[in-house]
Amino acid sequence: MNQDKIIKDLVCKWIKKAKNDLLSAERELSFEDPITDVVCFHCQQSAEKYLKAFLVHHQVYFPMTHRILELLELCATIDLSFREELEDADILTDYAVELRYPDIWLETGIEESKEALEIAKKVKEFVLKKLGVESDKNTKQNQT
Repeated sequence: MNQDKIIKDLVCKWIKKAKNDLLSAERELSFEDPITDVVCFHCQQSAEKYLKAFLVHHQVYFPMTHRILELLELCATIDLSFREELEDADILTDYAVELRYPDIWLETGIEESKEALEIAKKVKEFVLKKLGVESDKNTKQNQT
């Protein structure tokens, strides 16, 4: 398998994981009494994975991190519009770790969860557009 194929496959895997996180957030938020911290966590994870898919596509090394701003800065080394268009996505960073452990208490409500979902969707659409992937089609077939 050549390097281009390996990279393409890895990008597709990152996108699949990101889509699953976003779907999990959407499904949880559709319930009458959603678990809002779970929604926010999956929104952060989705955004993080879409950004990492972009970086893998461009063969940019990224450290093991959950910090959205750090990933945005790396993406901006390739395309400055990441910094401008997705700067609000950094608010998702707090949902990566802080929500998962009881010693750092961060409470989220329905409105905050809806906002997190909208931001995650914005990241998805932006990254997929930059990758030349149609968001509601089979990712593997449409990737450039």
